[in-house]
Amino acid sequence: MEIDVRGFSCPQPIIETKKMIDKKVNSFSVLVDGVAAKENVSRFAKSMKYDVVVNETEYGWKLDLKKQ
Repeated sequence: MEIDVRGFSCPQPIIETKKMIDKKVNSFSVLVDGVAAKENVSRFAKSMKYDVVVNETEYGWKLDLKKQ
């Protein structure tokens, strides 16, 4: 499962990530295109007990989140 929040400014990427976490999705990816979104979503996901793997892409970053 993947959510695309490219083009959105904070806090929207975190809000969309939280929606997935609230649905009890154990593993999903978040596509972001800004450094602030990458940092904020990563920090939020880690605080919610998700492991985060960040991969740079041609459009920004893909954050792979997996419940610990």
